[in-house]
Amino acid sequence: MSNSFITSVPAAGATPEEKAETSKADEPPALYPDLSELNDYMGLSLSSEEVQRNLALVPAGSNAVASGVPAPGGMAAPVTGNNLGMRRAEIRPGLREIHLCKDERGKTGLRLRSIDKGMFVQLVKANSPAALVGLRFGDQVLQIDGKDCAGWSTDRAKKALKKASPEKIAMVVRDRPFQRTVTLHKDSSGHVGFVIKKGQVASVARGTSAARNGLLTNHYLCEVNGQNVIGLRDRDVTDILANAGDVVTLTIIPAVIYEHMVKK
Repeated sequence: MSNSFITSVPAAGATPEEKAETSKADEPPALYPDLSELNDYMGLSLSSEEVQRNLALVPAGSNAVASGVPAPGGMAAPVTGNNLGMRRAEIRPGLREIHLCKDERGKTGLRLRSIDKGMFVQLVKANSPAALVGLRFGDQVLQIDGKDCAGWSTDRAKKALKKASPEKIAMVVRDRPFQRTVTLHKDSSGHVGFVIKKGQVASVARGTSAARNGLLTNHYLCEVNGQNVIGLRDRDVTDILANAGDVVTLTIIPAVIYEHMVKK
């Protein structure tokens, strides 16, 4: 017996309506109903007027949250997906390739350190070639000029950079695997609810944005809204936080890892 499908062919003298019906019958059954053709489906009213009336519409580009229940104080928390600080602080998954060069003195502005058989960025000097290509403290360097860095010593990495071409050093990098970001919202007094001491989160106040969003003590601050704060005095970091706007994204790293990475 043949397994071929039998399709109906309209008669030569068939009317356009009959041809349309035949064509429609030949179409495979749809997995889902065409809601545009329905005004009612399983008890739900699907008319355009009904949908528009029941949806809380938010204009495109708006940062407001559509919510039937207002947040305490009558204000809804803003959506932070389009926040500049969040975008600057983003830790992207996967790998990326960068092309680094040397300055007129033959320097890259980059210091690497070997940790657990991996190679990590220990220091990036401000306005250096390394900073200009987007390298950051804590980035993992997987390859230098096509050679795997796994198992390299710190000295070997230093020599590889020294011998590399001044015009182009190709690197494969993973964004800061030991770090994470926490986005906080300031309260009416401009506070987010934590105390910093010697670069670390020393305490977190109950009921604050820091507590609600999972900020932890014994973590160092690496960035505020994507701006590096490593090595700054606490009062300078506090000033940056004060001027950072109502939404603040912190990049943090566990103290035990940070102290191991900056060890000389």
